[in-house]
Amino acid sequence: MYRDLGLIRVAGKHTRREADRGAAGPAYAYLIYAHKPIVAYVPGSGQLLSEYCVEFPDMTGGAGGGGRHRLPASDDVLAKWMALTSDEDRVIRRANMHLVGRQLDPARVRRDLWRLAEWERRRQRRREVPGGKQSAGPTAHGSGSPSE
Repeated sequence: MYRDLGLIRVAGKHTRREADRGAAGPAYAYLIYAHKPIVAYVPGSGQLLSEYCVEFPDMTGGAGGGGRHRLPASDDVLAKWMALTSDEDRVIRRANMHLVGRQLDPARVRRDLWRLAEWERRRQRRREVPGGKQSAGPTAHGSGSPSE
């Protein structure tokens, strides 16, 4: 997903309403961009919810000695994925929350959601085999691992 789209999606772990508990998919999900806020949205409708600003600096010193440096883009995405999937509540509690549009253009995020949906459709078509059976393996709505 990251290789093809430059972002990854992570399903949210909590339900927002009692009616969401029986839904097939998650009540909300996140889009993770490199060096940009994490964006929460509703998968069914595409409604954009919030931007969560978090930073994972490279504390190893990087080139040029001590100090704080940004992680490489893929490492930044991986750090956000690891943090969200291991302790979503802590990440969200510690993040600076803003309405969508503070740092990311909502039109860009909606375009990325459309690209993600197209990417998932293409993956689903590739999984289908003659006779209507599907090959084994993780689905596009799987664990949210970055290898999807």
